[in-house]
Amino acid sequence: MASEFAGDIPVINAGDGANQHPSQTLLDLFTIKETQGRLDNLNIAMVGDLKYGRTVHSLAQALAKFTGNHLYFIAPKVLAMPEHILHLLEEHGVEYSQHETVDEVMSELDILYMTRVQKERLDPSEYANVKAQFILTSADLVNVKDNLKILHPLPRIDEITTDVDNTPYAYYFQQAGNGIYARQALLALVLNKNLVL
Repeated sequence: MASEFAGDIPVINAGDGANQHPSQTLLDLFTIKETQGRLDNLNIAMVGDLKYGRTVHSLAQALAKFTGNHLYFIAPKVLAMPEHILHLLEEHGVEYSQHETVDEVMSELDILYMTRVQKERLDPSEYANVKAQFILTSADLVNVKDNLKILHPLPRIDEITTDVDNTPYAYYFQQAGNGIYARQALLALVLNKNLVL
């Protein structure tokens, strides 16, 4: 909406409700490349509120630009990835599968992208039931690949227990730090400033 009124003034979408969050996706892609050395041929799971979670909408669409990725969408049916995102992935030939538990795919993952179940989007009884299904603990990380990294757009509520923080797989705090650099670069590009790397 802002871009409609901005004319030729650049507008940065830093999140628009339950739709998209492209600036988060920039730092997510940077972090995935940093930890895996590539953005293709990866097994990436997105867990939690995939219906209203704008970060996963943007990330799934961005990953469609790279080849060989398999996306695992893990959510209860009531919070499943929207059909228009799935349709876009199909148009780009992206392999994806939908699951209701992360246990089914944990041993195959390179990236586990956790999101919070958004309390404000559900009625209280439904929220309590759904959020309990998607809590990651260190005990869940016994049969994982050595290169697995756990990402989260933050803030974390209780979907990742604090005992995960000290595992070699936790990378969400570094991911948040990468947000500074990704957004600085974005601002520099919009302002036509030369980047000094």
